[in-house]
Amino acid sequence: MKRIILLCVLFLLALVGLIAHYLIHPFMADGHFSGTFFLASLFSLIDTILVTILFLSRKTALYGYLFNGFIAIFGTVFMVHFNIAGYLSNPSSLMQLILNPIIISLIITWVDFFAGISLYNYYLRRK
Repeated sequence: MKRIILLCVLFLLALVGLIAHYLIHPFMADGHFSGTFFLASLFSLIDTILVTILFLSRKTALYGYLFNGFIAIFGTVFMVHFNIAGYLSNPSSLMQLILNPIIISLIITWVDFFAGISLYNYYLRRK
């Protein structure tokens, strides 16, 4: 039962991240394709589908854990980089930089990662 709950949490957090990312940065807007936004959405799609599938089996959970970690780290680096670059190109206030909605995205990313850690640890304890 715990495994099913953790799988659902992992999938739903990744799905929320995918939907939120597409709403914030649609890669198809006004008939124009944005490769940068598509690649970021691709990471979210891989997290939603591939990572969840890899965590379905104990044999492939290690790969799910690794992909989940890479996605969380790359996602954090990219989100913070683009947030700081956007701020430097149009500086307003330091509080706006700190209280930017990117914090919510980072929290979703890392809670998804911690759900993956919990699921991986569950598999390790079930030898």
